Amino acid sequence: MSRKPTKGYFVRGQFVAEGSELDIQLKAELKGTSESSRTDLKRESDALQDLGRDLLTLRADLLERLQLPEKLADALAEARRITNFEGKRRQMQYVGKLMRKLDEATVQAAQAALQEQHSGSASEKLALHQAEQWRERLIAEDGALAEWLEQFPRTDTQQIRALIRQARKDAQPEGKVANVQVSQGLAPRKGRAYRELFQLVREQMDDASTEAHDEGAPTDD
Repeated sequence: MSRKPTKGYFVRGQFVAEGSELDIQLKAELKGTSESSRTDLKRESDALQDLGRDLLTLRADLLERLQLPEKLADALAEARRITNFEGKRRQMQYVGKLMRKLDEATVQAAQAALQEQHSGSASEKLALHQAEQWRERLIAEDGALAEWLEQFPRTDTQQIRALIRQARKDAQPEGKVANVQVSQGLAPRKGRAYRELFQLVREQMDDASTEAHDEGAPTDD
């Protein structure tokens, strides 16, 4: 019984069977796109889709600075308004389509804006942590006030002394209340002075940071 001839074709004198690995490779080359190139394009497309999704979280001032194409800006605004899961999914596909039309400079600007927002959030958390540390030290350590006033001389001395004194008093209840807190393992009571002391500390730190920034800024002279 004779074997059925294999279908194929010749390329530069070499027989290429249809469906073979070489056949697939040659057809991909004829299309101008290799498998690895298609994978790279898919990866780039997914990255732009993710970038578009991240832009939904970007602050309004940073988003406005990007000067995105009107269609994309409108599409992002619409995506924020949509709450239906399927509707939002379709809208984000449209956003991804528009993102793929952006030039490289705009894509890089969008990535930089998101990084700026992220760095700002990290700086904010650090500032809050430092203010909390100062508040705890001012309440717990008698010598901390002198150190604070040396670093932040514009602080209202009378006000901060009064807040420290009241915060310490609030943290040390007397009589039965104190016994109940100890027996139940409760944290000391933190009253209004505790919160206002934090606010004062934070404002002074922000003012000092702003002043240092202004002093370091270049002048027009």
